[in-house]
Amino acid sequence: MARFEAALARASTGFVPREHAEAIARACETASFDATKLANDARRAGTLAIPFVRELTAQVPPGAARYVHFGATSQDVIDTAVVLCLKEAAPRVLALARRLGDAAAQLAERHRDTPTVARTLLQPATPVPFGWKAAVWLSLLARAHEAFRRAADDACVLQFGGAAGTLAAFGSHAETISAALASELRLRNPPIPWHSARDGFARFGAEAAILAGAAGKIARDVSLLMQPEVGEVFEPSGAGRGGSSALPHKRNPAASLLALEASQRTPALAATLLANLTPEHERGLGQWQGQWFTLKSLLCATASALAAMAETLEGLEVRADAMRANLERTQGLVFSEAVSLRLAQALGKPAAHALTEKLCARAVQEGKHLRDIMQRNDEVLKILPAAELDALFDPKRAFGSAQQMIERALATWRGTAP
Repeated sequence: MARFEAALARASTGFVPREHAEAIARACETASFDATKLANDARRAGTLAIPFVRELTAQVPPGAARYVHFGATSQDVIDTAVVLCLKEAAPRVLALARRLGDAAAQLAERHRDTPTVARTLLQPATPVPFGWKAAVWLSLLARAHEAFRRAADDACVLQFGGAAGTLAAFGSHAETISAALASELRLRNPPIPWHSARDGFARFGAEAAILAGAAGKIARDVSLLMQPEVGEVFEPSGAGRGGSSALPHKRNPAASLLALEASQRTPALAATLLANLTPEHERGLGQWQGQWFTLKSLLCATASALAAMAETLEGLEVRADAMRANLERTQGLVFSEAVSLRLAQALGKPAAHALTEKLCARAVQEGKHLRDIMQRNDEVLKILPAAELDALFDPKRAFGSAQQMIERALATWRGTAP
């Protein structure tokens, strides 16, 4: 807020005498405030700007004091102060997102040929490369990263309109002062004040929540894969990580917990900003006044989620042997699609699907591998030679276009703006 007032004084030079403008700017650089008193006074005033300007004015030389905050209004200083904070915070959030994406990209590259089982509705589906799973995470991050960057650029603009939004106090100097103020603060000068059009903050908040959700999606997958009954990946280990106050043997997904906590909190925070899109006329009552609290909580939560999962993926323990064992544990049932499609070449899809379903049921009933059941089925043997039958149970043959998809996801990420 002090930066805004200093920049306003300098931008108003000519309209405000130069020596007074410089005196105000110097006072803004050295001013000190009693935070508790400001908070109490703000509660009575309904806005922090009123006690802030009063306290600042008291620290400005008498001749210049009458020009402090001249031509501006409370919402100008508060909204622009929030923008200045967001302009510093957004690149830090983007850097964390970039770090998480880079870690996901390394996993996608390193494990492009590591077979694991896809799970749909929490049940085994078909074999996929673990690198493909990481590439799906990466593609989500790439979209969220770019959308957040654009939303931050759009939201971080000057708010300056004066009492009702028309800068009437400055007369013919208004356009010049507005442009100079934007330049002083290194912000874009919008074509018209946005004090009663809150879409910039709403969009920014929504994209922050989506970015947190991207980290939460990764956390959900990691935590499920980390269950001992699955045991395919583990968060980095070390002293103080994921322990239990009661159970010494436990290795909890502590980082995933942090990301999930944050990703489940951010939608409600973003919804608050969306609910603030309907202020009354030229200055709303009770909407913009609380947005800085909401945005701070939202960005802190998003940063927490991204940081937790960046650290997790950078040190993720991938157990390829457990992935292979879990594939084998399905007794070949995860290859049922490949079997059905091959049989369909001879029998047609409905008949092939019915036959494969019967073969799978027999495998489950007898507790045997699907391949063994097929090798004893005369109808199957008429269609499939033994060598081709074995090939149907090669995980890499079930990968489809996964390799090309991984390459495209990596290429998209590498082209994402920093």
